[in-house]
Amino acid sequence: MSNTLDLSPAAYAGSPDAVPLLQVNGLAVDYLTTEGPVRACADVDLTVRRGEIIGIAGESASGKSTLLTALTRLQRPPAVTAAGSIIYQPPEGAPVDLAALTERQLSPLRWQDISIVMQSAMACLNPVTTIGAQFRDVLRRHNPGMSKAATTERAAQLLRLVGIPADRIRSYPHQMSGGMRQRTLIALALACEPELVVMDEPTTAVDVVTQRHILDQIIRLQEQLGFAVVFVTHDLSLLIEISDRIAIMYGGRIVELGSAQQIFESPLHPYTRGLRNAYPPLTAPLRRLTGIPGTPPDLRALPAGCAFAPRCAHRMDVCDLERPKLLPAGDGVAACHLHPAPAAMSSTGEGS
Repeated sequence: MSNTLDLSPAAYAGSPDAVPLLQVNGLAVDYLTTEGPVRACADVDLTVRRGEIIGIAGESASGKSTLLTALTRLQRPPAVTAAGSIIYQPPEGAPVDLAALTERQLSPLRWQDISIVMQSAMACLNPVTTIGAQFRDVLRRHNPGMSKAATTERAAQLLRLVGIPADRIRSYPHQMSGGMRQRTLIALALACEPELVVMDEPTTAVDVVTQRHILDQIIRLQEQLGFAVVFVTHDLSLLIEISDRIAIMYGGRIVELGSAQQIFESPLHPYTRGLRNAYPPLTAPLRRLTGIPGTPPDLRALPAGCAFAPRCAHRMDVCDLERPKLLPAGDGVAACHLHPAPAAMSSTGEGS
């Protein structure tokens, strides 16, 4: 494994002695264009521990979905992994670098060890095949010796697990509601009992009531089965509710990492505060909502300093000149000149 300093605060939360399930070091993802590569993710360090839920939040074009497809090796041209490692520790055996594996080497790990739930069930489920047949395809791919009767029973069991009647195995996707289709995707992702389930905005296309049911089921299943979750969404309020830790992305980089409680109560980065303040509180007194002025940066022409500086109310001269590093601050880590490194603080004092 890499000896890169781990600033993704596994050391600040959870069980620091546990072997990470997934260790991402220095990950960079480029989109190849006729004008040259555009870096959509840069220097991403992230630790995922067994049995935890990690949320990744940010505006559109922040790099969160690009990171997700890189972690699962599902990116397609023109996207390429340009640097870094994705070390996966299976339940048994030596760790493997997912970024270095061929498609043939990755195939046994998919669904068996790492699975994914996408945001559009209708785009993922085969419209001309029954739900039961799609479960059987997955189960027989990774368990060739399973009989048809055994795969049918397993499919029915998985549907019941997410609150869908077992007789729905004979249904086609168009015969199910949007919420049922999304829960079917979750059941399909759990078919081979993976260690890690990556979820890309799985509740975006459903109404708020169905969203609540799906989130409750995800939490219940995660507690029952013990798999880890990487949950990607633009909705920070949702992540605060379900996550153990949250990573905030902006301009292709992680700009803050911390526990859900810390992100909610005392966010360190002005961008994180802006995201939090853009959502209405459920129990606190009513207040005027405030948005974040401006727009996300053009990844083809990022500023030399902090990418968020043009939109930041706390902008300082140093923000235009020097990109802040992701460093320990408070109860988490943040990339912001408001939180200088301890050595700098002793000589210059704390930032404003």
